[in-house]
Amino acid sequence: MRNNFFDIHTHYYKYPFINEARRIMFPNKEELYRAHEKFGITGGALMCLVNAEEYQPQSVGEVIDMAKESGGRYVPFCNVDPRAIGNSKDSELELLLEFFKNQGCVGVGEVLPKMEFDDPKLLNLYRASEKMELPLLFDMYSDPDRTYGVSDEPGLIKLKKCLEKFPNLIFIGHGPGFWAEFGTLRKPEDRYGWPTYDIDGEGAVFSLMREYKNLYVDLSAGSGLGAMKRNLNYTKKFLNEFQDRIMYGSDICYHDDYIGQTDFMNKMLDENYISEKVYDKIARENAKKLLKIETK
Repeated sequence: MRNNFFDIHTHYYKYPFINEARRIMFPNKEELYRAHEKFGITGGALMCLVNAEEYQPQSVGEVIDMAKESGGRYVPFCNVDPRAIGNSKDSELELLLEFFKNQGCVGVGEVLPKMEFDDPKLLNLYRASEKMELPLLFDMYSDPDRTYGVSDEPGLIKLKKCLEKFPNLIFIGHGPGFWAEFGTLRKPEDRYGWPTYDIDGEGAVFSLMREYKNLYVDLSAGSGLGAMKRNLNYTKKFLNEFQDRIMYGSDICYHDDYIGQTDFMNKMLDENYISEKVYDKIARENAKKLLKIETK
């Protein structure tokens, strides 16, 4: 069904705030509804931001409340800073995750502290998330000058290590440091931004998706959409080969954002890069299956 998208990666703040660019960050409830209706989004997963390096932290409770008020349209993710409960690699983070899960949270994210992907405290968060059977959505931003985002090395070797260490944890890949490796890197620092040059060959994202069934991706933000637009032949291969683990997402940051993923998905369908079956999976079915939401 065209234009019936489930947004695996959306944001909402009960009390939006101003950023250093003098802009109001993140939509409130009414603004989110309007934006989603404009772009054919009929539901979504609400991320929760708790890492203080870039954004104002928000309460998991406000996200849970928003989901409840939506009448089933939205579901809440919870989040826990890996430095919580004592700033230790041995903290019982599952205590908080279990508490939030019991209140209806269906995932963990968006995880974006300024830490290495395999930092012992992050490993502890992965362990707790796996124990609680909650998928985890991360933002990888490997630029050392950027204030937020988990970091990795060329080839996503730390992500690979974690996919192996936590085989029962679903990792949802997102962010410039992740999507830059959709194609092979021409130079390592290309991971710090959004490469636009043509793809010379499959990057680490392809190889990790093939090897690890616990790696999913969302197509949100300029990083995901930009990767998909670089070379449509590679994109066609990617969307079809991994059709069961790719999910539509927006990562809306401002109430008036243009959510280009809608037009992109419709283009892929109209120009026969993907079938209606693949379209429906990416548009909503994969996310709803992963989060155990009844498909309508």
